[in-house]
Amino acid sequence: MTFTTKLKEEISKQVPSDVEARFIIEAYLKYNALINDKIRITIENASVTRYIYKLMKRIFSVPINVTVRIQKRFRVKQIYILEINEKIPYIKEVINYNKVSNLDNDEEIISYLKGAFLGIGNVSNPKTSGYHLEYILNKEEDAIYLCSLLNNYFLNAKVIKRNKKYVAYIKMSECISDLIKMFQAIHSLFEFEDTRIYRDHKNMVNRLNNCELANQEKTIKSGLEQLEDIKYLEENDLLFLVDEKMRLVMEYRKKYPEVNYQELADIISMETDYKVGKSGINHHFRNLRKIKMEHMNKNGR
Repeated sequence: MTFTTKLKEEISKQVPSDVEARFIIEAYLKYNALINDKIRITIENASVTRYIYKLMKRIFSVPINVTVRIQKRFRVKQIYILEINEKIPYIKEVINYNKVSNLDNDEEIISYLKGAFLGIGNVSNPKTSGYHLEYILNKEEDAIYLCSLLNNYFLNAKVIKRNKKYVAYIKMSECISDLIKMFQAIHSLFEFEDTRIYRDHKNMVNRLNNCELANQEKTIKSGLEQLEDIKYLEENDLLFLVDEKMRLVMEYRKKYPEVNYQELADIISMETDYKVGKSGINHHFRNLRKIKMEHMNKNGR
């Protein structure tokens, strides 16, 4: 079962107030029903079908024909078709068909967004892909309108055109979480948040590991360069230019070429009478490089 299916089924098990039911159905029918001289709705989810059926009965008090069909394309699944043949002008008036809906408060707006999501909404599986929630619409003005409703709650919604459809979408995980919370889908919210926390923690660990690996590579590269500097001084009889402390640091670098400055300083301080810190090690190797470069410049190398 996909995360979208879980979320829609959780919403469909809620018991809305009369006001909520009115605006859930308004959005659902406007975006997911074929309306002319009759109303026809095609639904793939049994739980959502029962939910929409009950709400339409409750609001419109009309007979609703239910047809179940077996679809065998790609995979076998049941398709539910709801048809209404009575009170069509009345229903169009109730749902503001071909008009902009008049939404006055949070209860109405959130119910409207919830109904639209049940009909045309999708959310990606937070465990396997990037965060993405979307409403897929036929008309650009409808996508812009839904986007404006979402942005009433600072959800950073945007609109794009995809093939012949228009999509109002949210990408930020925090915003998707906020919308699921507004839908009062607590189980889906917990699953989404658990996954988000796990992924964020995993990404943080990966970044730290990558940073540590990069630091190790940098340390090894520096150690090899310093060994080359030491070798240059030895081959060109330049050791008389360095004092005893620097010679000690050079000897320990040859013994421990893979350690960083702090580790090298700790080893020297622990094994000898010379107490040196990270900055001291750095100072010695800068002087070592300076002696090498001055000799190379002097001899035209």
